[in-house]
Amino acid sequence: MSHVAGSAQSPSSPASAPNASAPASPVSPLSPISLPWVTRLVSMDTVSRNPNLGLIETVRDELRALGIEATLTHDPSGKWANLFATIPAHDGRTNGGVVLSGHTDVVPVDGQQWDSDPFKPEIRGDKLYGRGTCDMKGFIGAALALVPHMQRTQLAKPIHLALSFDEEVGCAGAPLLLADLMKRGVKPDGCIVGEPTSMRPIVAHKGINAYQCCVRGQAAHSSLTPQGLNAIEYAARLICYIRDMADQFRAQGPFDELYDVPFSTAQTSTISGGNALNTVPAECKFQFEFRNLPTLDPESIFARIDQYARETLLPKMLREHPSAAIEITKIAAAPGLDSSEQAAITQLVRALTADQDKRKVAYGTEAGLFSLAGIPTIVCGPGDIQQAHKANEFVELSQLVACERFLQKFIHSMSVDALKEVPLGGAPKEVPLGTP
Repeated sequence: MSHVAGSAQSPSSPASAPNASAPASPVSPLSPISLPWVTRLVSMDTVSRNPNLGLIETVRDELRALGIEATLTHDPSGKWANLFATIPAHDGRTNGGVVLSGHTDVVPVDGQQWDSDPFKPEIRGDKLYGRGTCDMKGFIGAALALVPHMQRTQLAKPIHLALSFDEEVGCAGAPLLLADLMKRGVKPDGCIVGEPTSMRPIVAHKGINAYQCCVRGQAAHSSLTPQGLNAIEYAARLICYIRDMADQFRAQGPFDELYDVPFSTAQTSTISGGNALNTVPAECKFQFEFRNLPTLDPESIFARIDQYARETLLPKMLREHPSAAIEITKIAAAPGLDSSEQAAITQLVRALTADQDKRKVAYGTEAGLFSLAGIPTIVCGPGDIQQAHKANEFVELSQLVACERFLQKFIHSMSVDALKEVPLGGAPKEVPLGTP
């Protein structure tokens, strides 16, 4: 790993000296102004199972040094937190405006073969390697690096920063942040979630719904199977029913050809049960998920699975043994996104990226949660999703530069000056968001 010596830029200001607590940035012939912030964030191990307070409090303190007070919302244990901060409009207004949103957690590196320490970011060629470089600390670092630029700009509308926890394990943090905004009466006009899209606008994604099922039977010696109840066998029947649903989605739809997988999907992902070859298994646990097109109601999909378990399988099980039970627990859910092309935030991001193509993706983001809360949202950020969650995760430096340029244009679009930039003969007017 190589480092910049002596002339690294500060995470909080592109033109100032580095913060003493920040790691030196790797040397690069193409050095994005956000590189110090991105490398600092990546060097913090925020795998979802680990508390993220170190990162959140670092950002809070850096913002405070710039005169910006952030609001933290914690999980019940107090070990994880979201952050929400506002750069107000020139007249002090803090309501309305646009949120720049990103999650601070990253997926584990366990069992992956990396060519470098995933938490010691390293530049090789034109890429920055490290866990979270692509998903999605690159976007967060770019936004933080440009906070001083936001402050120097005479903003017509406020710009908000939203950093969440536990997105990778079911979007557990963002609902707390959004509930706090509602409680405080904060209502942004729009939101940009900076997940890796290669800086191309994404207007829709599928919903994610994950469950754990525990099938309880009765143990017995395998020579006396009629005295027991085989939990694995009944779990297998439910698993096959879920697979049959998935096959039905694939064959019959509904379909949306703008998705790479143009139909809803379902699968069983983990399973465990039994304790010996010669024992009828008393318990079997498995986890399953389905990813629905945003036009489908996820509750109706789950209702089919639940009904089959309760009305078809359970009565058969109870006839074999009175201790039979099937318990299904929701472990994660994130709604789908289907952004309106007429929404101001959609039109703004399309104008800033000069990209009118309509794209939809199968993976989920927190954008659906913002949209469900009444905040029109679109997804656009640096990096390629193909690099996320893998060993040797990277973001191209050119993608960070592209993100910075996009954010600089976005900041200008939110300015008072942008409102004055109208065609010859036109008149300045108030707009819901920014003016590209």
